[in-house]
Amino acid sequence: MAKNLAIKAARACKDMTQQELAEAVGVSRQTVNAIEKGEYNPTIRLCRAICRVLDRTLDELFWEDDKDEEKD
Repeated sequence: MAKNLAIKAARACKDMTQQELAEAVGVSRQTVNAIEKGEYNPTIRLCRAICRVLDRTLDELFWEDDKDEEKD
């Protein structure tokens, strides 16, 4: 799992700390940190909550671009 720099960037645009995002979505700061580092795969419910708080779409924050994986 790759680092999720999109969440970190979106959080920075909102001037939010990991702690503030964690409180807004009901998880620990350590969980947000692990998601950003690519060490934790959040549930779809948590993904949607993060998207709502950061005003981003699932595509923008979570879906990896799979064109590199298309090797025919």
